[in-house]
Amino acid sequence: QVQLAESGGGLVQAGGSLRLSCTVSPGSIFTVSTMAWHRQAPGEQRELVASISSGGRTNYADSVKGRFTISRDNALKTVFLQMDSLKPEDTAVYFCATSGNWGATMPSQYDYWGQGTQVTVSS
Repeated sequence: QVQLAESGGGLVQAGGSLRLSCTVSPGSIFTVSTMAWHRQAPGEQRELVASISSGGRTNYADSVKGRFTISRDNALKTVFLQMDSLKPEDTAVYFCATSGNWGATMPSQYDYWGQGTQVTVSS
């Protein structure tokens, strides 16, 4: 059974930083998968925030470029999302997910999901 365990959400003031982590088991899934972070705000559709291929290629939503950094540690089977210069509009539940397809942008193209972690940015 594939499991994704997220951590690192919380409450932060605008301009602050948070780092999200997501560990995948079994590790064999992580090694070959594109990993991504999505987010969903109340009343909004889930959207792709950032993705990283098994080889380290990255992709970001325009709204987070220059502020968020996605990375992965293949030895730890963990993907990270460093979020800096946070804004109130970044408030959402953040989900990590895996896909066998680099370039996948739609949530339906992702195979396994974590339970989500709440990020709240106060103004």
